[in-house]
Parts: sequence; structure tokens; C-alpha cells
Amino acid sequence: MTAEGFLEGRRLQMARGVLLQCIMGGYPPARFYGSDDGDLALVPDPAQIHRLPWSQQPRALAICDADELTGESSSLSTRGQLKAVIARYAALGLAPVVATELEFFVFAPNTDPTQPFQPPLGLDGRREDGQSAFSISSNNGLRPFFSEVYACMAALGLPRDTFMHEMGVSQFEINLLHGDPLLLADQTLLFKHLLKEVALKHGLTVVCMAKPLAHTPGSSMHIHQSIIEIGSGRNVFSDKAGEPTATFRHFIAGQQACMADFTALFAPNVNSYQRLCHPYASPNNACWSHDNRAAGLRIPASSPAARRVENRLPGADANPYLAIAASLAAGLYGIEHKLEPSEPIQGEFEVPDNLSLPCTLHAALERLKRSQLAKELFGKEFIEGYIASKTMELTSFFDEITPWERRVLAAQA
Repeated sequence: MTAEGFLEGRRLQMARGVLLQCIMGGYPPARFYGSDDGDLALVPDPAQIHRLPWSQQPRALAICDADELTGESSSLSTRGQLKAVIARYAALGLAPVVATELEFFVFAPNTDPTQPFQPPLGLDGRREDGQSAFSISSNNGLRPFFSEVYACMAALGLPRDTFMHEMGVSQFEINLLHGDPLLLADQTLLFKHLLKEVALKHGLTVVCMAKPLAHTPGSSMHIHQSIIEIGSGRNVFSDKAGEPTATFRHFIAGQQACMADFTALFAPNVNSYQRLCHPYASPNNACWSHDNRAAGLRIPASSPAARRVENRLPGADANPYLAIAASLAAGLYGIEHKLEPSEPIQGEFEVPDNLSLPCTLHAALERLKRSQLAKELFGKEFIEGYIASKTMELTSFFDEITPWERRVLAAQA
């Protein structure tokens, strides 16, 4: 839209079905979004209008809500779903607080998708080989790229906590500062967009797949969650003596009760399960623990005021609005129903059957399809439309034969 049209308040409308567009570009049958495929109104959030600092041509981006023409939020909007979950907390006098940790890879351009990704050439003319985890070295030659990333973050008002080289080859992580869940979802979306745009300027490729490289740790989007009392700002996970509260236990139990049903919301792509089924610090379970990274739900070491629950299931490929909404909705379900969690686990452990999670997209979608709880919390239209779109993507994946199948199976009798 032109700047003039935007400033005049001209309404931008979009077909309802676009919210269910699959990643290949197609759409599920119209019955999943209304046979008329009528319009939605895109209503910009005044707090989320940003001049894009990496663009030479003056350009701005506005994050919008997708509203029905009657004024209410569209049930197909993941941002709207998150706002609805936050409102349910507010009705109880509570406000959730979250922070996201996003991991990503920086690669050289990959013009042939049949070939593996490669790290960029370093300043010494070599490619990183996996020995740089948590290193302060700048040999990878990415300092100009990250300098512009930092500058663009500052221009967009994205505060950062820590930035580090992660375990994978040319893999990095950013921790965004904790705050309002909607704000953090917006910031996570903006940061991923910023990364890709700045990378292109520097002749690089940023990949937020869950598992872009074999034999290498995948990329997560861990979600740290706590709840404060509106007014006092007190963390309701800790009592006056600094001990865990019943609300804390109920929140964990809700996460455990919903995690299997919601796996397809946290792990939305075929590739998501490559990360989860090779669980190097990527746990595919609903166990909880004090500071054990093998658990799907980890309680990081912290002061009572900062007591929180870390959901380690979502990958970097997850929709931040939907993943945060699903995680918070699960915790609230436990609070409302006063559920009790399992015993915490420590050290090496075997996952009980009742705390195991689906390990393929097909299994996760089948579990979501059977979930009455998901339909109650997010609405039948959203869940059925989401499943329809993801089923199209899964079918497209199965329409191709992989190099592994040709290499290993072709010679079999």
C-alpha cells in the first residue's frame, strides 16, 4: 500500500482463505474457510508500524490483526488466537510473561536444494567445521552481517538479551527480553524477517528450519513462561516464602496434559520431527525437571521472582503466535482444572508412555484431529483448517522420492 493510502486510513482487505494458505502456495477446500471466501480486514497495530532500516527505498512494515468485516477477530488468525488466550488470563486478574530463545543457521547461498547447506567462507578462506560453539572468534567473517543485524534491531526497537554461537555449524541463538506475550510474538516475527533480509544484503542465507543439517543439533524456539498478578506484579509461581505455589504445579500439569495434543502446533513441518527424533537437547516428551535439558518442560535455575517454565518443544520453524498461544492455553487449562503434574525427573530417564509425544507430522496431525480439547480452546474452524492445510503439505512431501530412498533401496531385491 502507498504511504498516502495508509495514512488516509484506507482499509486493506484480504481473502479469508489466505490465512490457511499452505507453504507450497495452495489452499485447502473452501469449506474450511467459508465457501464464499469473503474478505477480512487487515487492521494495523499502531505500536507495530516500523520503517525498515535495511531497505534503501523508504518502506515500512505494519503488523496487522485479521478481523472479520463485522469487527470481531477472525478465528483463523494466529495473532487473534494469542490475544484471546491473553484475555482469558486477564479475566482471572493474571498476565502471562514470556521470552523466546530463537536459534538459526547462517549459510552460504544454496542454489541447488538437492545439495546440503554449507557455512560461509571464513576470513581464512575455510568453512567452519563445528568447532566454534560458544566461541568469541570472528574468523567466520560474519561480523559485518551481525553488526547490521544489531543496528537494525535497535532501529526496530527490538531489545536483545544475549547473542551467541550455538552448538551447530554456523548456528547462532538470540534471547529476546521477557515481556508481554503478544509483544514477544511480534518481536520474534520481526527478528526472523530482519535476519533473512539483512542476510540477503550480505550474500548469505539465514535458515530457520528445525533441522537443516544432518548429524548436527537442530534449531529451537524455547518459550519461557511465568505469570504475574495484575496490579501487584507478583510472580504467582512463587509464594511469599519463595517456595513454588499450587498455581505453578497446575501450570506445569496443564502443559503436560496438552502437549501431545498440541505437538502439531509446536512442530508444524515434516522437518520439525527430524529435530525431535534426534533429540540432542531437543526433547520429544512431556516430562518436567529442574534444570534438565532432556525434559520437554524445564524449570531453569532462578530466583523465586523469576521462577518460570521453559517449553523446549517448539522449533525455530514454529509460528511464534501459535506456539505461544498453545503453550499458555495449556498452562491455563491446568490452572483452571487444578491439575497435578507427574513427579519431576532428574538425570538420565526413560519417558513413560503417557508422557511420550508424536514423532512424525502424520501422527501429530492425527492426534490433533482427535483432540476435543484443542477444538474447545482454539475453535473447531481453526483446528480443522490448520489440519487441512498441514495435510496438504504432508501429501506434497510424500509426492517426492528422497535421495536416501534411491541410494539405499534401489539395489534391494
